[in-house]
Amino acid sequence: MKVFWFLPTHGDGRYLGTSKQARPVNHHYLSQIARAADELGYEGVLIPTGKTCEDAWVVASSLVTLTQRLKFLVALRPGVISPAGAARMTATLDRYSEGRLLINIVVGGDAAQLAGDGIYLSHDERYDDAEEFFHIWRELLKGEEAVTFEGKYHKIDAGRLLFPAVQKPNPPLYFGGSSESAHEFAGKYVDSYLTWGEPPAKVAEKIAEVRSKAEKHGRTVTFGIRLHIIVRETEEEAWQAAEDLIKYVDDEAVERAQRAFKRSDSEGQRRMAELTQWGGSRTREALEVSPNLWAGVGLVRGGAGTALVGDPQTVADRMQEYADLGIENFILSGYPHLEEAYRVAELLFPLLPVDYVQSRTGDVVHLSPVGDTGTVDLTTELRVSAS
Repeated sequence: MKVFWFLPTHGDGRYLGTSKQARPVNHHYLSQIARAADELGYEGVLIPTGKTCEDAWVVASSLVTLTQRLKFLVALRPGVISPAGAARMTATLDRYSEGRLLINIVVGGDAAQLAGDGIYLSHDERYDDAEEFFHIWRELLKGEEAVTFEGKYHKIDAGRLLFPAVQKPNPPLYFGGSSESAHEFAGKYVDSYLTWGEPPAKVAEKIAEVRSKAEKHGRTVTFGIRLHIIVRETEEEAWQAAEDLIKYVDDEAVERAQRAFKRSDSEGQRRMAELTQWGGSRTREALEVSPNLWAGVGLVRGGAGTALVGDPQTVADRMQEYADLGIENFILSGYPHLEEAYRVAELLFPLLPVDYVQSRTGDVVHLSPVGDTGTVDLTTELRVSAS
């Protein structure tokens, strides 16, 4: 498994749907999360995009020198910038991060958010636009010859990158989408297809569909899933933490959010909203849409709206169920993201097939919180090898 974490560039806190104990989005806080993820052994961090977020590319650029191994899965939305500009940014950040850049293609979204970015194309037009965009982007990053292209949405004459990317032929492309157009696009262009956290049977259907599309184009695609995680030492503690996360969410906030979700032409958002089946109940029974898969986050949060909830072994087993379907990239998050990055790594990583141990070198010495009393032999009882 490759386990990623999430950078909350739109804000963070202990509770959803309230400003209580909310945390400001600033560089100091985001750098704490990135450094924690780097030290704990996460594969990388996902950085989102949209008018409610800090700019993903600037955030990633500011963090590459503060980290050593961490990869940056940076959102790129066609239409906000030209293909040539995006290719140049890609090459520069890939070089400066020494090959730690990954690209997350974002095509869908809420109509109001898209309009805020100056994008007014219909759902299917956005995918047609994205095909032209990434054709130019890929050709530029190949660097084999000058790129000339004229399509319906994009045109370029003798484009060329003077400073190439590290990764060849280009940094890997990640992408998520649930519509027919999205699956066709994934089959043609992307390296890793991402799904939001739907029940395993639904995820299996998506994997089969995208795999079939890719095979039609003579390609292979890897698969990933975007989930929230609420893991505690006991099952009871985990479900109590889930209830606490939404304890300040009221009916008005849920209804307002659900109305906004319905305005979106995103098939993925529609499928997330269906999981909540909002009827005024926030009980575990109403929101547990599959064993240990809880849709409470999606009551008020757009995008990824489900969380795996449980004790460490239970959550690890549920993740393995997805892995058995073909999922290898797990993009996780939890509130607040700094503390939960540690909790997930400490409770889950020892139970998962990940190589997090390699991120820790040397021995770790645990001392008594009141100092060495002289009653314990540090060399045998308190010294824990990192290997």
